[in-house]
Amino acid sequence: MSDDLVTITNGELTARINPFGAELWSLTDADGREYMTDADPAFWGGHAPLLFPIVGALVDDTLRIDGQAYTMPKHGFARRSAFAPVHAEGAEARFRLTDSPDTRAVYPFGFVLEVAYRIVGMTLHTEVSVFNPNAEPLPFSFGFHPAFAWPLPGGADKHAHKLVFAADEAPVLRQVAPGTGVLLPATVPSPVQARELALHEDLFRADALIWERAVSKALTYGAEGGSQLDFSFPDTTSLGVWQVPGARYICIEPWQGHSDPQGFTGDFREKPGVVLLPPRETRSFRMDVTVKPR
Repeated sequence: MSDDLVTITNGELTARINPFGAELWSLTDADGREYMTDADPAFWGGHAPLLFPIVGALVDDTLRIDGQAYTMPKHGFARRSAFAPVHAEGAEARFRLTDSPDTRAVYPFGFVLEVAYRIVGMTLHTEVSVFNPNAEPLPFSFGFHPAFAWPLPGGADKHAHKLVFAADEAPVLRQVAPGTGVLLPATVPSPVQARELALHEDLFRADALIWERAVSKALTYGAEGGSQLDFSFPDTTSLGVWQVPGARYICIEPWQGHSDPQGFTGDFREKPGVVLLPPRETRSFRMDVTVKPR
């Protein structure tokens, strides 16, 4: 594990955050049990990247603003950026990323992106705030992309794990195109039954499961008789669930926005799911994870 990680703890939970990407790398309980991914590079080496100013893929990796084309890789640049640690003490830490010549070369806007982590009891609270310093609306998308251990510590069988949604979801899902990652126009039947999604690798043979307009703002992940994680994500409209088949993690991803629809060539401001943040205003996105050890 990197020596550069920032550690916050309250004695019950400990979180370790990498300032590069302001990315959560580890979440352990008082017994030292790890609830995050092992980040095996044979599958996927990420931990919990923050997705900004896009979520998913763009058609031809191209962002179009006012007739100008900019190249931007999948999920944007924040996850590959060095955030400045603003505060780190006890059970709290805060990080900040602002625009620079490098970011403006691919995204021609000013911005301030702040990430705050705070542990209270057995809950890790994460709040990401986007501030618009410009004289015009700021177009952006944002997403959480945390990967949690599958199976969770506690001894439950991997294939006994499931997601339990807080509300009834639509009977169909969206998926992305293999290779390009753009959003396919067709829908597929949802595997959710009575608000429960039984987890198995075959679900992800065609990439992520995507609820474009998620009804639930909370869900539970885990197995009966084993450890569980309760999630709350009140500020986002979409949800992705993803894994590389065979890996030892599951990604539970609240998003505001998603990949370009297949064939989309319009201005980024016109893309479905994009936020248009008014000048001098802030938009915040929260995700809380409560650990319930076995």
